[in-house]
Amino acid sequence: MTITAALVLFAVIWFLTLLVVLPIRIKTQGDLGDIVPGTHAGAPEVHHMKKKLWITTGISAVLWAIIAGIIISGVISVRDFDWLNQLEPRE
Repeated sequence: MTITAALVLFAVIWFLTLLVVLPIRIKTQGDLGDIVPGTHAGAPEVHHMKKKLWITTGISAVLWAIIAGIIISGVISVRDFDWLNQLEPRE
């Protein structure tokens, strides 16, 4: 795995993890009963963004280490996903 591939893998995992972590423990304006005119009741009031970014980074680092280890070790390769036999056979 090249350095660029490792960075791209980490970025993809990080953003996917962020999308999972963002809605956790969010308090909306509607929940608190303080809706600012012109905004939606579901707009976040308390979002704990800094804490969520740190949690996302930690989870992503662990997931990246596991996935990168699997890729580098060769336990799973691209040939394992070649269901249509489009890759040339090894000699």
